[in-house]
Amino acid sequence: MSTLITGIGELTTNDPELGRLTDAALVFTDRVEWVGSAASAPAADERVDVEGRAVLPGWVDSHTHLVFAGDRTTEFEARMAGTSYTAGGIAVTVDATRAASDRDLVDNVRRLVREAVAQGTTTIETKTGYGLNVADEVRSARIAAQEVDEVTFLGAHLIPPGADADDYVSLVIGEMLDAVAPHVRWADVFCEQGAFDADQSRAVLEAAAAKGLGLRVHGNQLGEGPGVRLAVELGAASVDHCTYLSAADIDALANSSTVATLLPACDLSTRQSLPPARQLLDAGATVALASNCNPGSSYTTSMAYCITTAVLQMHMTIEEAVTAATLNGAKALQTDKVGHLSPGARADLHILDAPSATHLAYRPGVPLTYAVWRAGVRQR
Repeated sequence: MSTLITGIGELTTNDPELGRLTDAALVFTDRVEWVGSAASAPAADERVDVEGRAVLPGWVDSHTHLVFAGDRTTEFEARMAGTSYTAGGIAVTVDATRAASDRDLVDNVRRLVREAVAQGTTTIETKTGYGLNVADEVRSARIAAQEVDEVTFLGAHLIPPGADADDYVSLVIGEMLDAVAPHVRWADVFCEQGAFDADQSRAVLEAAAAKGLGLRVHGNQLGEGPGVRLAVELGAASVDHCTYLSAADIDALANSSTVATLLPACDLSTRQSLPPARQLLDAGATVALASNCNPGSSYTTSMAYCITTAVLQMHMTIEEAVTAATLNGAKALQTDKVGHLSPGARADLHILDAPSATHLAYRPGVPLTYAVWRAGVRQR
């Protein structure tokens, strides 16, 4: 069945030829079939008049950690009282996740996905990384593959307490990678102080690439380090966090195909500096925004919150922030099927209860999602 959306006040297509349209209309089935002026709209089986509201592509959240159990409220309260963030809190979630049943983990993923979709997110990536043994990493990957669009192996999230670092890296790049690979498309590594150093990270990424997996990197979250350089050198699709960057890091990203995925909700929650978005954009780097939803450092599914922060505090324009949360999120996942509303794209629509996307930052904190379609099926 085809649907005509008419009465669009502002249509963000992310198509270089179509651009941003006013007084627009759009026809879709499971894919976008036609885009143009409302006066020229063809007939369709169903007609929905959105009465001057803004229409955007659905958010593409290219960095989340949804397969987990437990709660880290105590850690959050301690941070708010002045305790510095370290990667070690991950171990608390590992213990809870290992102890949880499959049903509990599935229910939690579904809860978070519903929450995200209700706010306009239509594409979600998520990672393993709260198992840190073969059985629980495979379990996490299997559950994630059933519930989200893209799955990333993050066995190299943290060296488990009491484990020998070299022995654990050998497990990750050997038995664990072999077992998890059939369930995932990507591999990631937390290349950071307190997690994996440059040599360990390289070993993980090179083993994953040899297995045919695409590469992602957690890098430069807690300080300048080798993450960005390693990601660019190895041709990773994305390097995520990018909170602390040198001029050389920015130049490397600007002259590569690696997307700089910024996670501002995490930086606010951990009381880090916000990433240098303006410098990255001005240098010509491709910048994406993602939620980093996880129970320890960024417990939010709100992409709108990330956009508001990017505009009000990181000096991105509305257009840059929306592009970062849609088209460039898709680039970070190396897919051209989502993140735009060109004919042929998956019919993922996010309709705001506002006349323009500017209201996402102009009215901070106000829930503006009016309707959501994913692959042509109305979700809200």
